[in-house]
Amino acid sequence: MKLYKWTGPQDQVEQIKADQPNANMTQLQNEKEAVVLYEAGDGTTLRNAEAYEVLNAVGHIEDGGYAVFNNIPVTDEGRDLFESRFQNRAGMVEKEPGFAAIRVLRPLYSDTYTILTLWKDEKSFKDWQESQAYGHAHAKRGTKEGIDKRPNIFPRPSFVTTYTK
Repeated sequence: MKLYKWTGPQDQVEQIKADQPNANMTQLQNEKEAVVLYEAGDGTTLRNAEAYEVLNAVGHIEDGGYAVFNNIPVTDEGRDLFESRFQNRAGMVEKEPGFAAIRVLRPLYSDTYTILTLWKDEKSFKDWQESQAYGHAHAKRGTKEGIDKRPNIFPRPSFVTTYTK
């Protein structure tokens, strides 16, 4: 399955939806821009959008009201290790109150992977960040066992973007 993410001005969203009236698209926004997400298994694409292969999917995107995009640049030589880390994740986030969906996304035309989580609301996401499950999931971060301390994996810092419905 593929996921397409279009990002741009809010006033262009209606035209995007009109271009593909039968497509199940999810619209999000923040104070700067709008985002349209479209998952497809049939080869249909969303024009002028970032394209990803979905490596892992749990839940339904449309069930979330708050979206967190953790954007992580990964070198070519780091891809296998990075993907293995997410293929073998504990899956604890799915048990958290307010969790709606997760997508682990491999970029098709760039080096930036995206870990997309969707939540009922921002409070649910903040509660997850304060939970024991979050601590367990990120316990190795910053240690010598952590993937973030391995050389030649991350060419530049990751960044987070958030949106609401």
